[in-house]
Amino acid sequence: MKAFIHQYDRWPDFTWKLDELITLLSEVRNMQGRLLGRMESLGFDLRDEATLETLALDVIKSTEIEGEILNLKQVRSSIARKLGMKIAGSVESNRNVDGMVEMMIDATQHCFKPLTADRLFDWHAALFPTGRSGMYKITVADWRTDSKGPMQVVSGTMGRKKVHFQAPDSSLIETEMSRFLTWFNTNEEVDSVLKAAIAHLWFITIHPFNDGNGRIARALTDMLLAQSDRSSQRFYSMSAQIRIERKQYYEILEKTQKGNLDITEWMKWFLSCLKNALKSTDTILSRVLFKADFWNRHTKTAMNERQNKLLNKILDGFEGKLTSSKWAKIAKCSKDTAIRDINDLISKNILRKDETGGRSTNYLLK
Repeated sequence: MKAFIHQYDRWPDFTWKLDELITLLSEVRNMQGRLLGRMESLGFDLRDEATLETLALDVIKSTEIEGEILNLKQVRSSIARKLGMKIAGSVESNRNVDGMVEMMIDATQHCFKPLTADRLFDWHAALFPTGRSGMYKITVADWRTDSKGPMQVVSGTMGRKKVHFQAPDSSLIETEMSRFLTWFNTNEEVDSVLKAAIAHLWFITIHPFNDGNGRIARALTDMLLAQSDRSSQRFYSMSAQIRIERKQYYEILEKTQKGNLDITEWMKWFLSCLKNALKSTDTILSRVLFKADFWNRHTKTAMNERQNKLLNKILDGFEGKLTSSKWAKIAKCSKDTAIRDINDLISKNILRKDETGGRSTNYLLK
């Protein structure tokens, strides 16, 4: 009995029981088709808005899985700049945010471009612009070297360390990745949704980099799912759903990597997770559609630039409570002007006073 899946002689000749997957696969494919049909009925602006929200969620949640929290405003602003979109309240973003965004956009917007070692190196360099992971210097834009011992996924304290997984030796990576890249770019026999499941497991089992393997594996998943949709626009987030099912994700990953080459159970979990991701997309779309409906209802309502800007911020998910002082600060106007703007929108049945009260009067969409 081998300790890890990559130690089998037939690795990576994966097998799976299609008859156990076909119902789930059909449901996922049907949901993808219905979602894309629904989005096709919307205008370009709404589809762009939905893509922005989905990519932002993808970036935030993919990094969250690794324990890193990114600033949502920076992420949205970075995505909008790179996609050539104008959004209210755009802010500057740091290099870590921009790097993650660049990788996700390249993976999804250019999903049909061949995947090469150099492209992966570019992604890795974008993720680690300082050449460090936290306090530690790592090999960037190249395969790991295992100079400090084998690459292991461990938990527990010193002396009670538990090894969940040990990756192939670094001397094998070039051969392993060459085989993976050839398969990734040429294998068209397998359904692309199943291919996304296989690629995720295969890549993360090779674990070719010192750090960032999980984020890159999820980018590859999104790349293949974009291919399966035949669209570079994204309307659902697999990473967000993996974040929700994080415990189960690590459990099935460990079980599969310590199992044999029959990966049916991993494929079942992946398809179920994807199905839940497609269900969850209603949260994103409802916000986008609400915003569109709001502006459709107010196409003939006279508003100034300040009012348009603040209403867009509210519709995008304003953090905290809106007061006249905050309005003045964001709109860069006097408090008297802010109060006039707000009272004008109250008279037009767009805003209302928050009845909960408090030291300052708060305002909400009516």
